[in-house]
Amino acid sequence: MQSPYIGRGIALIVITGLIAWTAFRALGSRPPETPKSPFPAPAIETSLAAAKSGQRAVFAGGCFWGVQAVFQHLQGVSSVTSGYSGGHVKSPSYESVSMGVTGHAETVSIIYDPSQLTYGQLLMVFFSVAHDPTQWNRQGPDTGSQYRSAIFYTTEDQKRVAQAYIAQLDAARVYFRKIVTKVEPFQAFYEAESYHQDYLKNNPDNPYIVYNDLPKLENLKKNFPNLYRP
Repeated sequence: MQSPYIGRGIALIVITGLIAWTAFRALGSRPPETPKSPFPAPAIETSLAAAKSGQRAVFAGGCFWGVQAVFQHLQGVSSVTSGYSGGHVKSPSYESVSMGVTGHAETVSIIYDPSQLTYGQLLMVFFSVAHDPTQWNRQGPDTGSQYRSAIFYTTEDQKRVAQAYIAQLDAARVYFRKIVTKVEPFQAFYEAESYHQDYLKNNPDNPYIVYNDLPKLENLKKNFPNLYRP
């Protein structure tokens, strides 16, 4: 049987490491931009569909753990999957994406009902709550093109609404810095490894989640009470 002193020593090392890691992440992060309030709705928008169906929206906004959790709490969203898009390698792994050699961004694929939720409403949440769209190739403590801000449109309507909304937000100076989000055609989505799915739900006490992602859910609940789903 292992000595209790060895076990306590290991536990102390783990706890100390977590504290140091959390401090490192906090110090390395860039303060997020604070948008104007209330956040403007898109002037060019899609209408609610007459019939229930499932449509896909694909967004990249930094680490997919928090972005996935935000959209999972929206009414009208049936599923959100973490994965990789925008690269040149088929079936990439988390390790290869994290090295920045595949061209992919950490991405979420959202299936939503357009009779309950518009694409413009998804964009409002994406730009105001899910991430900071003014950070180039990074998001908070995470740096690299795999953490870039991007919209991968699946229809011409999505492209039109997204481009118009970015221009609207920049013209209104909703953020002090210019929005750097790229609007690109959707090519492929590769589902991330199982341990990345529902990460916030399964690891609510993870220091990274506590510091970077739980505040996003609080902001979603506060700023979009009519869209928020517990």
